[in-house]
Amino acid sequence: MKKKDKCETGSTNVFADLGFKNAEEMQAKAALASRIVTIVEQEKWTQQEAAKKLGLTQPKVSLLCRGRLSGFSLGKLISLLNKLNQDIDIVIKKRPVSRNKKHSIGHVHVLYNL
Repeated sequence: MKKKDKCETGSTNVFADLGFKNAEEMQAKAALASRIVTIVEQEKWTQQEAAKKLGLTQPKVSLLCRGRLSGFSLGKLISLLNKLNQDIDIVIKKRPVSRNKKHSIGHVHVLYNL
């Protein structure tokens, strides 16, 4: 008889599930970068063409496309999206007090419409 594999339900943030301390920032950066890469793919630009439009070097675009985001700040990714004619809305709201998380910190969420 086979031993059953243990399966756990994760959160909506894979970086938090993997134990990264800056998981929220990493998730936000990944979402912004994903949108940039989607636009580049939709436009069928080469990395060289994308680099020219974004004011980056081709190697930087390559890093972005491969999800290597340590060299990109949230601000830089927002700036790149603006160069691609994307509007960015930042909404700040007080987090409601939860019975289970009285001392919890706020969260960062990135949403985009296609």
